[in-house]
Formats: sequence, C-alpha cells, structure tokens
Amino acid sequence: MMNRLILAIMMMVFLSACGGDNQAFIPNVPVNYTLTVQEFNIKATNRVLLVPNVGVAGIMIVGFGNTYITFDRLSSVNPENRCVVSPDESGITATDPCTGAKYLLTDGSPQKAPAVRNLRIYNTTVQSGQIIHITN
Repeated sequence: MMNRLILAIMMMVFLSACGGDNQAFIPNVPVNYTLTVQEFNIKATNRVLLVPNVGVAGIMIVGFGNTYITFDRLSSVNPENRCVVSPDESGITATDPCTGAKYLLTDGSPQKAPAVRNLRIYNTTVQSGQIIHITN
C-alpha cells in the first residue's frame, strides 16, 4: 500500500512539471552583426536603428549615449504569429501591432498587456569606441 502511495505522489509531481506556461518558443538563431557608431548615428531615428534580416524578425539597436542595447523585433506575445514590434515615435517604447503589447526599450520589459515576457536581448559591445558588435 505504501509503495502505491509513493508511486501516486511521484506521478502527480511528474505530471505537474510537464505543464509549462503555454508560451510559444522563440527560436534562437545565430546573430553576428557589426556596424560603426557613425553609421548608427546617420541611420537611426530617435536613437533607434531597425535592421532587417538579422535575428528572428530583424533587430532594433537602441542607443543611450555611448551605450547600446539590441532587441529582436519578434514580439514575445504569441511569437508563432511572427508579429514584428516597431518603436514608437518617442523612442522609449515599442509596440506589437497584432496585440497592442508594449515594451520598454531600455531593457525590453513588458509595459502593457498582454505582454508578460521581455523581448529577446542580444549581446551588444562597442569596440574602440567606434564599432558596435551584436552577437548571441
């Protein structure tokens, strides 16, 4: 009888661990992109540069003085729908046009439902004060 009880408890623990949070998986694709700080300054609008065909859905490079942060443009809300976030005119937030979700462009954190997960962030370094290098 005790063995059956232990087996039942173990099965309940195992089955509850398999549930997940029903969030779709955002694919991890290789990223290795480089541009100059001068190129960023020329092409960026409101300190945000959109680069297509890099990452899953293109990338957004956001500049804050001499610091840069890079996000994948694929929304973390229902990523299987492939909705691409776009920076708002302020350059402070980005919006998913499919759901209305908003993300803060200082760290990719969700600012408006239904977003609950951050945008994917890529490693961004500045080499010799002149070259911005983005990898994952």
